[in-house]
Amino acid sequence: MPSTARRTSALAVAAVLTAALGALAPVGAAHAATGPGALILGGGAIADTNSAVYGTFVAKSGGSAARIGVITAASVVPADDPDADDPATCSNSVCNGAYYTGLLKNSYGAADAQWIPIDLDHISNNASQSVVNQINSMTGFFFGGGDQSRLVTTLMKSDNSDSPALAAIRAKFAAGAAIMGTSAGTAIANGRDMVTGGESWDALRYGPYTTISDSYPDDLTYRPEGGFNFFTSGLIDTHFAARGREGRIVRLAAATGHTRAFGIDEDTALVVTNPGTASESDAVVGTNGVSVLDLRGDTVGTHSGYWSVDGVKWSYLTSGDTYNPATWTATSAKPAYAPTSGTVGSRWSDVFSSPDSPTDHAYQLVKMAKELVGAGRSTTQYGISYESGPTFEADLTKGTGYKAWKSGSAISFVNLTTHLYVY
Repeated sequence: MPSTARRTSALAVAAVLTAALGALAPVGAAHAATGPGALILGGGAIADTNSAVYGTFVAKSGGSAARIGVITAASVVPADDPDADDPATCSNSVCNGAYYTGLLKNSYGAADAQWIPIDLDHISNNASQSVVNQINSMTGFFFGGGDQSRLVTTLMKSDNSDSPALAAIRAKFAAGAAIMGTSAGTAIANGRDMVTGGESWDALRYGPYTTISDSYPDDLTYRPEGGFNFFTSGLIDTHFAARGREGRIVRLAAATGHTRAFGIDEDTALVVTNPGTASESDAVVGTNGVSVLDLRGDTVGTHSGYWSVDGVKWSYLTSGDTYNPATWTATSAKPAYAPTSGTVGSRWSDVFSSPDSPTDHAYQLVKMAKELVGAGRSTTQYGISYESGPTFEADLTKGTGYKAWKSGSAISFVNLTTHLYVY
């Protein structure tokens, strides 16, 4: 969802709906075929002033000639939004569409931005020729946040194949149109085994499920068929370190046979150039970081009767750092950081940033890792979950291949060996 209050009026919201549901036809030239377009995978809560993220998306979509299609089908429909009549607080498919179209045009200089009128109230529009024509006139597509399951419902057929609208978006992407997502709009870029919910402690304790339970809302759930398969270099999770999702994505990756996962932080994006090709290159932009989890050498077992994993290599990359999926290597222009003094403090608590904790511990595991990185005389640090019965522990070790970089307050590292088990 947008990170600040809407600045659109109720009249403007109505105008977006009226225009989008009216006669739609191609306007202007289609984006020139240049091969696959770029992916800008936002971790959620992207500030409207974050030019590193939004500016990159508009630039990849054609700059001042960019024509952006805005898809907010992950949002609730107006009838289910208690604030639908308040333009300052509304959060539904229509007013979110108005917000993002205005932001991309007025703040970031896109030539045009239009809401694609598909949501839970207008699922049939996914087969409308006028909507397909509208999509075919675009040079970039923005997928907003909410619930990625709504994107499956509104843009895919019951047999898991593409609707005509999604097929048109996919064809434009293959021909060079850029795609940006935020939160659920990024999660939907997953291939198989798309995460759909859950907390880290519950994931480590109970493992993954393919159905969502109203009785156990914190269970780790996923969709085996996946999302739209725009990104194929590993699993993706969003709001990552802020919500302590390290445990849940490692548990899901290990259970489903994935050897790599990417966790994208809030107000941050992974910019993917040449996605899905041998020359794919991933770059971090924004205010926080992107975690890359390498499970090629992991060992899954049990400890005190509960699931455990050892040997996961964790890398944390910040703005300006790049990652090459083909070679599994990260690079940074930041100076090397290898302090020779200092030791870690006492054991950390709530390392998975539990929503049940009375204290806000966002980014707790990253903070613990940075303490270890900055302690030149220490090689290991550990912390425990907020929840007990059992209490899970996360151990971090400067093992083989570990190194770090630092510029100002920005710290990046690669290959901290991670061990998750019952304390």
